[in-house]
Amino acid sequence: MVTLSPSLKARLSQPLKIGAFAVNSRVLQSPLSGVTDMVFRRLVRRYAPDSMMYTEMVNATGLHYVKELPKIMEVDPNERPISIQLFDCRPDFLAEAAVKAVEEGADTVDINMGCPVNKITKNGGGSSLLRQPEVAEAIVREVVKAVNVPVTVKTRIGWNDKEITILDFAKRMEDAGAQMITVHGRTRAQGYNGNARWEWIARVKEILSIPVIGNGDIFSVEAAVKCLEQTGADGVMCSRGTLGYPFLVGEVDYFLKTGELLPPPTPIQRLECAREHLQALWEYKGDRGVRQARKHMTWYAKGFVGAADLRGQLSAVETVNQGLDLIDRAIEQLTKGYEPELDAESNFAFVS
Repeated sequence: MVTLSPSLKARLSQPLKIGAFAVNSRVLQSPLSGVTDMVFRRLVRRYAPDSMMYTEMVNATGLHYVKELPKIMEVDPNERPISIQLFDCRPDFLAEAAVKAVEEGADTVDINMGCPVNKITKNGGGSSLLRQPEVAEAIVREVVKAVNVPVTVKTRIGWNDKEITILDFAKRMEDAGAQMITVHGRTRAQGYNGNARWEWIARVKEILSIPVIGNGDIFSVEAAVKCLEQTGADGVMCSRGTLGYPFLVGEVDYFLKTGELLPPPTPIQRLECAREHLQALWEYKGDRGVRQARKHMTWYAKGFVGAADLRGQLSAVETVNQGLDLIDRAIEQLTKGYEPELDAESNFAFVS
């Protein structure tokens, strides 16, 4: 059974202070490329009304050369608190992009210094900045000077096991003016493999005075509580645990505030959410939204008889009506009495 220790409950009883900005939740929705668009954030927000949301990361160089702001930078005035995440290696371009982010409504500006993807790191962005701490410092200083909202950093514990530099790096970011740091407990070389090493998050927390957010392997309320207990972090950021499960941030937030567990959504409720997600992506982005929805729909389709076959068909939908029809028939079959099962790899077919 998950429980909150008295010390943790007391520590988390106050709002999260990011500089002068207060957030009434210690649970944050991670920025995820190709995922955390406005449609997804609205679903998460429904269950986590107080939590900080993040946009997909925005390329500062690309933003410098375009005449119109990219859709990934679009925020709803009603979805605060919201942060826009930027990436690049040029301090001046990032400062310019940060100004635009604030104009779009960002409550904080986050600098990505942790993305492990080659196409980002080979150009000097993301986790490659762990190997360029002087550049990372210059970036934070320039962005802090450019905007009047808190500047935050998201990073990893190091480049690889031989270069775990997070303690020096995190202190440099604080000294440069960062008002919060999120630490993913893996190296760049790990990608998303192996276990997140929360002990490094704890060590960062010991040496900084700004808030430290724990990230990595937060797939459940229990994991979030364990991370907070073991690291002393000021909050947790949910990432891959929200794929096909926009309920997670709200579940963790509710537990931290009340000490009570919310009942998990049923397979039917998850499919109803998938249906809404598909419909909203189509209305927001047209056919491109349908193509983007394929991955989301397959993430939702888990934990019931026929899920494996349904995932296969959802991954190939070409039109919004085709996807809605598949989901509706799956819901109908479940309503007729098919029970959830732990092993979703069954042979129950949904004929298209």
